Amino acid sequence: MSKVIITCAVTGSAHTPTMSKYLPLTPDAIAEQAIEAAEAGAAILHLHARDPQDGRPTADPRVFSQFVPRIQAYTDAVINITTGGSVHMSLADRLAYALEISPELCSLNMGSMNFSLHPVARKITDWRYAWEKPYVEAFEDSIFRNTFKDIKQILQVLGEERGTRFEFECYDVGHLYNLAFFINEGLLKPPLFIQSIYGILGGMGPDPENLMLMRTTADRLFGRENYRFSVLGAGKHQMPLAATSAVMGGNVRVGLEDSLYLGKGELAVSNAEQVRKIRRILEELSLEIATPDEARAMLGLKGRDKVNF
Repeated sequence: MSKVIITCAVTGSAHTPTMSKYLPLTPDAIAEQAIEAAEAGAAILHLHARDPQDGRPTADPRVFSQFVPRIQAYTDAVINITTGGSVHMSLADRLAYALEISPELCSLNMGSMNFSLHPVARKITDWRYAWEKPYVEAFEDSIFRNTFKDIKQILQVLGEERGTRFEFECYDVGHLYNLAFFINEGLLKPPLFIQSIYGILGGMGPDPENLMLMRTTADRLFGRENYRFSVLGAGKHQMPLAATSAVMGGNVRVGLEDSLYLGKGELAVSNAEQVRKIRRILEELSLEIATPDEARAMLGLKGRDKVNF
């Protein structure tokens, strides 16, 4: 079994400020939590941006530029810039910062889908900011769009033209087949980094049997030697599914984008706290943690010296 890559998704775009006072919102908070997560053992930092005034998701390159170069300066972690943004952003908005800096790694959702957490709005009565409730409720009638044409464009302008590789976010078995299609089209080559995702409303459920199905399907489509498998469990499923992935020879993703909690009823006070917990679990299982440079080699990345910071 190879070393385990820990990815930390620092803030995301789904959770809102009311849901946790520990969710990093400002450039300073995002940078500080990302740097601490890297120090705790995260080899990859998956990054979104927030409006510093009220914490709403933003794709503004000017906001990204207030924290990404700082993270790059203080850590050797792989910087992974989202191309997903949020369901309320256009493709042009979602790509703007990545096209500007040509990062080593970007996320890439492998299909259009319903993606929602609108039931959460029924549980909250006192919102910190006025934008939050309508934003969460709007998920009920929103679709995350990534058509075949959208995906092809991302692969060409970031992958072919800029040498960026991808964290392929797969929320269902069909997304693996979409990925196989683009390989057959000649737009991708190994090694692939497949982030399988469980427990999002609109995607695949968090049952361990689904994890097994995704892994065996990926084996059949790509050959195990041609990809790295990782697991994202949403909410309370974060740690159990991550541990299951590691035991199966896979990699793991944690962070406040995916879950606001450390344990039952206990909010995580930082991203690093989740990184330290999964690292402790992995080391108790006698598994070794990959360094950023080891992750670069495993994923075939171009190197931190070839980005435009």
